[in-house]
Amino acid sequence: MSSAQEKISLGRSDLRISRLGIGTWAWGDRLFWGYGRGGYTDSDLEDAFQVSQAAGINFFDTAEVYGRGRSERLLGQFMRASGRPVIVATKFFPFPWRWRGASLLRALRASLSRLGLDRVDLYQMHWPYPPVPIESWMAGLVDAVGAGLVRVVGVSNYSSEQTRRAQAALARHGVPLISNQVHYSLLHRRPERNGLLDVCRELDVTLIAYSPLGMGLLTGKYTPENPPHALRGRRFKRDYLAQIQPLTALLRQMGQAHDGKTPAQVALNWVICKGAIPIPGAKNARQAQENVGALGWRLTEQEVAVLDRVSEGLQR
Repeated sequence: MSSAQEKISLGRSDLRISRLGIGTWAWGDRLFWGYGRGGYTDSDLEDAFQVSQAAGINFFDTAEVYGRGRSERLLGQFMRASGRPVIVATKFFPFPWRWRGASLLRALRASLSRLGLDRVDLYQMHWPYPPVPIESWMAGLVDAVGAGLVRVVGVSNYSSEQTRRAQAALARHGVPLISNQVHYSLLHRRPERNGLLDVCRELDVTLIAYSPLGMGLLTGKYTPENPPHALRGRRFKRDYLAQIQPLTALLRQMGQAHDGKTPAQVALNWVICKGAIPIPGAKNARQAQENVGALGWRLTEQEVAVLDRVSEGLQR
């Protein structure tokens, strides 16, 4: 059993985080999430932050590209107003015009300025894009640690082989690879199939699961007649929304067997049962409270196996 008050180690670090964090991709993002047009405001986001923190969730993930920096600014604003400690993760995006470690340090300092921090807890490479080799960016992360600007480092969207390369490059400088943040949910189980989940376990690297609710599809509120808004609505076709209805019905049924848990709470609990840290979004207090409800109980092994089987043909 786990609750939001329970804390676990992030990788091989002394950072203690809640078993579920909050992803802030939607904070300030107009194109994909419809910020400012989708019925949520800065006030709603601050409510989500406060509800999450009050419940014991202390891990918040952002990135320099989320909302073109607005996500970092909002998170920093909410942290200052709260005055309570938070474990903050942000990311460096390897744009094609960024060639050297110096560009990483400049971007990091800009992120720290937006967050209002002197040091960030977890700094991550957002993607393993070429042409700069993985080893060169790992050297940049080592420099960031040495400069006292970050506590620990991680990667995001790295494959099994890329994760091993990153871990080895960092280890040569005595810096551990703490995490790999990837897309992982009942609708996207690639980390299981390609061996990444096993590699993370082997290397003691925490797998952080972004979009653990399938970008909202696993909440049960979307149907072919009621698709998501903004760019998400174009991404998910009606036939796929129809295909996932049996899975969301099963999530609802399982939730009823666990004192009325919602489909979203069951889907998040499934990620936790797999040994990963889900970071669902939260655009308002209601969503934040629902996220918290994924903690304090656990699916049985049999229920996890049933969900595995039913979701098998729905992978994207």
